[in-house]
Amino acid sequence: MGGRMKDVLQELENRREAARQGGGQRRIDAQHAKGKLTARERVELLLDEGSFEEFDMFMAHRCTEFGMESDRPAGDGVVTGWGTINGRQVYVFSQDFTVFGGSLSETHAQKICKIMDMAIQNGAPVIGINDSGGARIQEGVASLAGYAEVFQRNIMASGVVPQISLIMGPCAGGAVYSPAMTDFIFMVRDSSYMFVTGPDVVKTVTNEVVTAEELGGARTHTSKSSVADGAFENDVETLAEARRLFDFLPLNNREKAPVRPFFDDPARLEASLDTLIPDNPNTPYDIKELILKTADEADFFEIQAAYAGNIVTGFIRLEGQTVGVVANQPMVLAGCLDIDASRKAARFVRFCDAFEIPILTFVDVPGFLPGVTQELGGVIKHGAKLLFAYGEATVPKVTVITRKAYGGAYDVMASKHLRGDFNYAWPTAEIAVMGAKGAVEILYRSELGDRDKIAARQADYEARFANPFVAAEKGFIDEVIMPHSTRKRIARAFASLRGKKLVNPWKKHDNIPL
Repeated sequence: MGGRMKDVLQELENRREAARQGGGQRRIDAQHAKGKLTARERVELLLDEGSFEEFDMFMAHRCTEFGMESDRPAGDGVVTGWGTINGRQVYVFSQDFTVFGGSLSETHAQKICKIMDMAIQNGAPVIGINDSGGARIQEGVASLAGYAEVFQRNIMASGVVPQISLIMGPCAGGAVYSPAMTDFIFMVRDSSYMFVTGPDVVKTVTNEVVTAEELGGARTHTSKSSVADGAFENDVETLAEARRLFDFLPLNNREKAPVRPFFDDPARLEASLDTLIPDNPNTPYDIKELILKTADEADFFEIQAAYAGNIVTGFIRLEGQTVGVVANQPMVLAGCLDIDASRKAARFVRFCDAFEIPILTFVDVPGFLPGVTQELGGVIKHGAKLLFAYGEATVPKVTVITRKAYGGAYDVMASKHLRGDFNYAWPTAEIAVMGAKGAVEILYRSELGDRDKIAARQADYEARFANPFVAAEKGFIDEVIMPHSTRKRIARAFASLRGKKLVNPWKKHDNIPL
């Protein structure tokens, strides 16, 4: 090999080494001191070893204002490329806080847009790792243009390829709207935050004194605002959970989710489920026990666990295949549907439908949560979102009513009337317009003074209507099943629906009641 060639190769290696250093050792040490990994370390942990193919390593900004022309680090504050997670392709961008605080410039945005365009064309998901001080002020409106270019691609990719955002540092101002349009957002406790305007601006404008953590930390966004879907202890755990979630999802909207090997008998019976429902109809029980006993290997990936606990959403596998689960949770608000639960479940149902993931619904719902706050907050519109999402969905839908299914909430929870494919009920199910007490007080209002008469009326109403058979006689329930055989019956139902074809009428898009 000639000396010239050696020099060229050495030059390449030197430039690569400089690019890998990002903002230099001092800033890398500062990043580590905060308990954060660097942009490259995050990519290495997220992807399979040795699979990362980087793009635009040498790209630099073109800004000449404010003395910027003398400081042009290679890569311009974001690491982009593609690799694999358990052998399946994924595109990744990872913002580098050690370079200009990870701030977004015109070229930084161009790098992100390039891989998003490739992801859409090649049908592979995008995972974005956000750790940025926001717009690069020195670039002014060019930086804002960069954000909008990214937003437009988030919109075009929506429902085409899964998009996952990992917030691993600050994400403020216009920057928050890119993650907000992606399918899932994970945050890191105590080191990540998201807000449109920071604590200083809030204090100036509204005189409210608030910390960054209270305003936009992981706890706020997972339990109060519902902006984020999960929060984890540190970068390492967050990246591991992102890999786990990725394994449940298809690569794009034309492919099925991957089928994983499973070692759990689809016909497994669970005798303990026969006693899951308490004798007293007002005693709660944990619906997650049913989910875990139905799933392959009791593996359940919950989404938005800390928000609207009265409904549970997440992914399981049945015979190795991904299934989305929506379940009322009697442990919280007696399992009532309310504004928060409706929004949470509606978004989840629409994600599953967009990516051909079958939906399993466990129903134990006494109705919508009553109250002035709910009505003034628009529970009618929000409840309609869930109703709309279920009715619009064309994927296989299997529903099991375990205990109560009353009133409009019965309709909303993936009932036969919203094109449910299999609608099962346990023998303990009560499918009715309302509970016996309320019904009797309306039907026999004139007898309310006579306690014995009313008690007899209530017992009679319960005997006639507090069961699954009225609905079964009308064909609204396909079969009354034994609780212990739930996994077997659900697995067989989904197996029979693998060839399901159902198409909605042509439309540009619907107008869901937002």
